[in-house]
Amino acid sequence: MAEIQIQHAADANDGIPPLRHVAIIMDGNGRWATRRGLPRSVGHRMGVEALRRTVKAALELAIPYLTIYTFSSENWSRPAAEVDELMRIMKRFIRRDLADLHRNGVRIRIIGERGNIDPELLAIIEEAEALTAANCSLELVVAFNYGSRAEIAKAARRLAEKAVGGALDPAAITPELLAAELDTSPIPDPDLLIRTSGEIRLSNFLLWQVAYAELVFIDAYWPDFGRELLDQAIAEFRSRDRRYGGLSRRSGGRKAQRP
Repeated sequence: MAEIQIQHAADANDGIPPLRHVAIIMDGNGRWATRRGLPRSVGHRMGVEALRRTVKAALELAIPYLTIYTFSSENWSRPAAEVDELMRIMKRFIRRDLADLHRNGVRIRIIGERGNIDPELLAIIEEAEALTAANCSLELVVAFNYGSRAEIAKAARRLAEKAVGGALDPAAITPELLAAELDTSPIPDPDLLIRTSGEIRLSNFLLWQVAYAELVFIDAYWPDFGRELLDQAIAEFRSRDRRYGGLSRRSGGRKAQRP
């Protein structure tokens, strides 16, 4: 990844909140490969190329936060050979791209469980986070060995422990307090969630955080994703009227019409 010249993409001045955080379920690597008569591992490797394109695009568009779903806690049920390949790809991506990401001002944050991760990979992850901790061009949040239900349960346990210890009145627990215990704290919630491959579900990804996100589902498989499809998803995001349960921000309470 060459050094990126950041071009701030102005949001339309029509009352739409700025696009601060894009989350992506990167789906369809295996099916992309199967349709071409290739091993699934080739699809995963091509998926890394799509990730590089997407990070570059996010930098060019000055999107502050990009969260990617790389490996779910349920993915351990896949064949051992495929899991091993995914672990190798994660290691290679960080080792190969870390210097370029750092040079372009990307901060890396890994969310998810770390207890059962290979020690070598864990050391690489921690090195990447430490090296890039002060960067501020883009925060790349990597959901790895992640499951949203487990994350929420863990946050609830922390609040329960504080309540049992007398440090917190259970009656004082609010959504904001629970959110502060999630892996994503203090990252703002996603504005836009994209899923590739044509599947229309969240697959245990950021269930709490996407409560008011705009959801865009794309038929293309993840290895085909890049700036053009990202631009299309952002255009769809900007065509929507985000009311958060209230009235339209665009037309004095009247629902905006799509172009």
